[in-house]
Amino acid sequence: MQTSRTPQHDPLARSALAGRTALVTGAASGIGLACAQALAAAGAHVHVVDKAGDAARNLAERIGGTAWVADLSVAEAVDGLPDDADIVVNNAGFQHVAPVHEFPPDRFTLIHRVMVEAPFRILRRTLPGMYERGWGRVVNISSVHGLRASPYKSAYVSAKHALEGLSKVVALEAAPHGVTSNCVSPGYVRTPLVEDQIADQARSHGISEQDVVGRVLLERSALKSLIEPGDVAGAVLWLCGPGTSHITGSSLTMDGGWTAN
Repeated sequence: MQTSRTPQHDPLARSALAGRTALVTGAASGIGLACAQALAAAGAHVHVVDKAGDAARNLAERIGGTAWVADLSVAEAVDGLPDDADIVVNNAGFQHVAPVHEFPPDRFTLIHRVMVEAPFRILRRTLPGMYERGWGRVVNISSVHGLRASPYKSAYVSAKHALEGLSKVVALEAAPHGVTSNCVSPGYVRTPLVEDQIADQARSHGISEQDVVGRVLLERSALKSLIEPGDVAGAVLWLCGPGTSHITGSSLTMDGGWTAN
């Protein structure tokens, strides 16, 4: 299975975040892992947050960060996370596919708890410190599904739309304090979860994995290739770096032309 790659950055940027502290949720794999690696490479101390304890601890050891094993569906666990972050990357999430009339209500609630309530709880505790220090960066990993809908994904689509809204509210409130808040909204990213979905659909439809990517997942995209986690991490790092202090309340779309249709 292909793992996320860390993007190559200008050597001058390797100390751009020296002295900063970042908190990344869902950091043990996929996009979160790539973000944690990129932020650490730029000099930040990274709080690696994930419910996969061994993976979180291994990553934290590799990048010189701190592991926090937490189930983001549990309010007490979220409220026990550190509140000293200058940079928050709300990345954790998961998917469940079913038509609305068959969608399990408890699953719907769980997805919103992890993907909307947890980011809210994290920000309500970290923003005061950012305000006091006069600098902060909030980057919410949204999705093309925060901008467009697809059938059978009512919980995920509505949660990502809510995250986009939360990000904009934070942008308005935080602007006087030197804090920005933005979304990065990718299409399908080459993560372990997506690769498993590709393999499952190839078996169930009797087609090749390449056809699943081009004809099913990326049907509405102009670019017929998956996004690499490192490319998403590069966008996150850019939003946290110099020259972006006036970019706030935005959604940086990385969808291969999906929303151009």
